Amino acid sequence: MNNIQSEAEVLKKYRPLGIAAGMGSVLGSGIIVGMSATITVWKVGLHLTNGEVGIISGALTFAIAIGSMLAGWVTEKFGLVRAFNWINFVYAIGAIICVLAPNFTVLLIGAIWTGFASGLDLPISLTIISYDSPDDRTSSKLVAGTQIFWQIGVFASYGAAFVVSTMKGASGARIVFACLAIFALIIWVWRTFSQKFKVLHDEGQNRRQKSETESENIAKVSVKSVLFGENKKTYLQIFSSIMIFYICWNLLANTFGQFQTFMLVQADASQTFATGAGLILNFISLFAAMLFARVAGGRYRNKFFVIGMIVQFVSMLSLALLSHELWPIVIAIGTMSIGSNIAGEAIYKVWTQEAFPVEIRSSLQGFIGGFSRFICGLFAFVTPALVVQSVMKTTMLAFAGMIVVAFIAGLFMVRSEKNF
Repeated sequence: MNNIQSEAEVLKKYRPLGIAAGMGSVLGSGIIVGMSATITVWKVGLHLTNGEVGIISGALTFAIAIGSMLAGWVTEKFGLVRAFNWINFVYAIGAIICVLAPNFTVLLIGAIWTGFASGLDLPISLTIISYDSPDDRTSSKLVAGTQIFWQIGVFASYGAAFVVSTMKGASGARIVFACLAIFALIIWVWRTFSQKFKVLHDEGQNRRQKSETESENIAKVSVKSVLFGENKKTYLQIFSSIMIFYICWNLLANTFGQFQTFMLVQADASQTFATGAGLILNFISLFAAMLFARVAGGRYRNKFFVIGMIVQFVSMLSLALLSHELWPIVIAIGTMSIGSNIAGEAIYKVWTQEAFPVEIRSSLQGFIGGFSRFICGLFAFVTPALVVQSVMKTTMLAFAGMIVVAFIAGLFMVRSEKNF
């Protein structure tokens, strides 16, 4: 009983840190979905072409990918705590550039700036959790909880877009990005000037220094020593499984994240209907994310994974067969969102946190996430042409195939976990 109480007290002590780190996920999903939910508004207000819409979406994804891959370098250059504290100030500057954008070029710069900051934040935030947490169990719970904040960001972005959907020109989109900028500044102030966080950072640094002193004669853990060392066969199989799973799943998720509203509008839905549908569907998805967080460390996690992948596959087949009807598209997007939240980003985070030594988790997670988003960035340049009604069926069949590949890779990962 005392152990349970002690564990609860520890979690209570570190939960504010998990929330502050999770707020970075709110901003991360906020910029992706915020751009998705308002892209048709930007298109009309700034007189953008379909090609320019694709360029903005692709550039945003590229910027997130580059930020993710450079997170390790940034923390080495400026320090982990300083990067964690100030990255959202950089994010706010990019969002403000979008707010003031008078044309395509300035909006593109703002999207790249904000996306880069967002890409940096996720691996840095997860790393600060791992480094400051007193034990792996606390760290895993806090990391799993960040996915809930990601879904909150999706929900909030659709909510804001829905509220301003009837405004003329680009005014509604500017308000959405102004909200993101204000929220980023609030998080920056909280992270930077909180005395409680300063104490947690200091305690975490002291524990790391003590651990390094006690293990100074033990070989240093690195990406090279893990992936190409004594257990390279096991670790390379785990790494490859996670990589293939996340790339295939993220291509699908990124398309729906950035072009959900665009697809609905192309199916003759109004901007208000499209954003309102996104709001309702993502409210349901939020509960799916919360449910997965409860089972993330338990025996039912793999069952949730199988169910989630089947749901996503059926959703893609439904879209392929009924891609010309508005309501079937809405329902398929809804079930797709639920499936993604119990067999997608969250389980990818848990896998990378559990499968690799703590010293290299952020590096590998940053690389996998960054490389995946880089692929998604390339794909986003042609996505607008693939989600119009005339080719929707073929596109959704291809996505169903990617779900199958992701499912197989995930099953390999599950088997590797059991064996290792």
